[in-house]
Amino acid sequence: MDQDYERRLLRQINHQNLPESQLAKQSGCATSSPVRVKSGDRFIPTRAGSNWTINFHYANENCRSPNQNHRAKETNTDTGRDTVAYVALLRNELLGAAIETVPDPHTDDRRHAHLSQDTHSLFKYTVDPKRVPFDSSNEVSPYSLSPLSNKSHKLLRSPRKPARKISKIPFKVLDAPELQDDFYLNLVDWSAGNLLSVGLGACVYLWSACTSQVTRLCDLSIDGDSVTSVCWNERGSLVAVGTHKGYVQIWDAAGGRKLSSLDGHSARVGALAWNGDQLSSGSRDRVILQRDVRTPPSAERRLQGHRQEVCGLKWSPDHQHLASGGNDNKLLVWNSSSLLPVQQYSDHLAAVKAIAWSPHQHGLLASGGGTADRCLRFWNTLTGQALQSTDTGSQVCNLAWSKHANELVSTHGYSQNQILVWKYPSLTQVAKLTGHSYRVLYLAVSPDGEAIVTGAGDETLRFWNVFSKTRCTKVRRRSLPCQALDTFSPWVQRIPD
Repeated sequence: MDQDYERRLLRQINHQNLPESQLAKQSGCATSSPVRVKSGDRFIPTRAGSNWTINFHYANENCRSPNQNHRAKETNTDTGRDTVAYVALLRNELLGAAIETVPDPHTDDRRHAHLSQDTHSLFKYTVDPKRVPFDSSNEVSPYSLSPLSNKSHKLLRSPRKPARKISKIPFKVLDAPELQDDFYLNLVDWSAGNLLSVGLGACVYLWSACTSQVTRLCDLSIDGDSVTSVCWNERGSLVAVGTHKGYVQIWDAAGGRKLSSLDGHSARVGALAWNGDQLSSGSRDRVILQRDVRTPPSAERRLQGHRQEVCGLKWSPDHQHLASGGNDNKLLVWNSSSLLPVQQYSDHLAAVKAIAWSPHQHGLLASGGGTADRCLRFWNTLTGQALQSTDTGSQVCNLAWSKHANELVSTHGYSQNQILVWKYPSLTQVAKLTGHSYRVLYLAVSPDGEAIVTGAGDETLRFWNVFSKTRCTKVRRRSLPCQALDTFSPWVQRIPD
């Protein structure tokens, strides 16, 4: 067919499909008040620019079940990127979508609504003046041997963002003898000074992430006691140690000396949480004690709301609310002044140990249930409403939010012993990490927010790179796997200077 004749024919078809306002502008009619057509009849769909075959096929394509969508997202990264590029190319050629860049398949699907505009429904009730079948700027040169349009050429030449890759292998593994396989304990914490504290039996050991040096902070075997929880303060200078006999000891990590020993609990202290100079402790005696380490031990607040052991404690980023989880399947929220909980959530069907406040959204709280529940739930503590929930398939032991992205990591026990990285609010799985042979009961995040350490009853600590400050993939030396480079052992002592 002659090129000039084909061009005139396309322009004539385009001219017939344009709204009246654009026809008036192109014909130069001097109307006093041109009528701008915004929508057609409410019940009768428009036939202008409709391709029933394509729309019907795409409507069926969007009716996939959530499980099919989830399986599609678990495919290979390169295959997913190629699929997105191919779909965009087809929409350019068949639907005139004019897409010039390939979207990132890992970002939220809602950001790519422009890829599927006007194609989600079989019928259309408006005529889009921006989308026309023929565009002079998109016209293919008569001397081009390619059947693709200029927009598709730009799409294929557009730079692609490197895919995010999370290593499935830990970059460091430490032996941790006598690391207890107890769901209700919290024996691992990472300080702001890049020191890792671990409770092993009756001792607390410190491991420096900078020098890999291991030192023993304290030994409770002299008093016939054992460690049940450890927690650093925000500055990383003090570490609180909860014991099996119900004591809470405050230690100066730099000097290696005990500052004070707080009593008040009648059973083991399995949960600790700092709020400035105030320390909250949760015990098997069902009581939460809140004390200021600068004042005499007699000045304390007793929070009573749980009917069984308190196993989870976390203060909100604004230091105004304390979330507590217990073996009574309850999640309670306390403020800094009341002795009674201001909110109570009872949707979990098992013990609530995993608690994490979002650093990105004020009032957003995440929690996870034990073996009989296995659900990850989100709450709006500003309104007291439940937001979302998902069944993880196994016991939820710990939760932690990323400092740099709207993502969180969860560790699990019975029966898959896995580590999952989630994107919020879509709750899609970014990565699934395995390696522990026992329940992953302990979790801590590095001070830079990029790495995590997990501990389990298999007496190992594993370090993973799961979060990144930037979306681009960085090649780090520490991302290479190495095995058992260091060990937490009672025979390792401080190396003399």
